[in-house]
Amino acid sequence: HDRSNGRSAVHMVSAWANANRISLGQVATEEKSNEITAIPKLLRMLDVKGAIVSIDAMGCQKKIAEQIVSQGADYILAVKDNQPELFDAVKDYFETAKATDFLSVPVSYDEQTNADHGRVEVRRCCLVNDISTLPQSENWAGLQSIALLESERHQGGYTTRESR
Repeated sequence: HDRSNGRSAVHMVSAWANANRISLGQVATEEKSNEITAIPKLLRMLDVKGAIVSIDAMGCQKKIAEQIVSQGADYILAVKDNQPELFDAVKDYFETAKATDFLSVPVSYDEQTNADHGRVEVRRCCLVNDISTLPQSENWAGLQSIALLESERHQGGYTTRESR
């Protein structure tokens, strides 16, 4: 980054192996571009066969999902408003399932509670493997399941909630 010479900061996309705590590679995004063009380049540099590739919402793109599957890996992609049709379908699916306490939906559920530094945090995960009735699922290569992550934080008499 050198503002006086008109050079902007370098933005990088990295592949991180969490279990090994090591960076497997990184690619700089091109000028006037973003992660969406850098992620496929980084994936081509890596042997991801048999791996699970996780990417934030920016990388939730059909072509990126196709590339991951074609390279022999599975994926976990965060879905947000950048994929409005899929986001709305997943949101509606979970709202409907929650309204009936998941009675008609086979779901795997886990909950963890941690207390630390004066706050209590509850994390919940609902995983659904039967996505046969989920609209848009056929448009995503290798899509096998959807998950809802909920966080609830209690601190100083206040409660905050987040769903992802």
